[in-house]
Amino acid sequence: MIILASQSPRRREILEKLIPDFIVCPSDADEQIDEADPRAYAMELAVRKAQDVAAGHAGDTVIAADTIVCLGDRILGKPGNAQEARDYLRALSGEVHEVYTGVAVVHNGQLHRFCECTEVHFRHLTDGLIEGYIASGEPMDKAGAYGIQGIGGRFVEGIHGDFFNVMGLPLCALSCLLEELGIVGGTQA
Repeated sequence: MIILASQSPRRREILEKLIPDFIVCPSDADEQIDEADPRAYAMELAVRKAQDVAAGHAGDTVIAADTIVCLGDRILGKPGNAQEARDYLRALSGEVHEVYTGVAVVHNGQLHRFCECTEVHFRHLTDGLIEGYIASGEPMDKAGAYGIQGIGGRFVEGIHGDFFNVMGLPLCALSCLLEELGIVGGTQA
């Protein structure tokens, strides 16, 4: 059985592009971490989630991920309140930032992990745009206080890297790993 260790509807939607039949089992792993390096931060949280769920599902394949937004050396997780969302969006306005997603897969008792990075270019945001977006409720459960696949996509001038990574699960890199592990088949040329 394949298990997605996340309750994120976005990750579920992305994984369905690769695997039509899996179950969702969110992790209860501790997400408090004291790590400044964004790659290490995202991968450590993904590993914790995968191992937490795998501990109760021996023999199953568990896929977990964690996504963070980085602006310079500042890690922007999910905002705790509207003011924090406002602060994040003001900081991202007119800037280039990175989105890191750590992915961990436990398969046949072995841990496989990687981290994907996508560069995102934000347009300048007025206070009116920020306030309207916060009022929509969309930024409150998303790293960096925006969702590229939703209303927040209107703030993105461009990206360099995997679009799906910004949504929360790097489709191409995950597909390559799952093909290598024999979990999904490759396509014939």
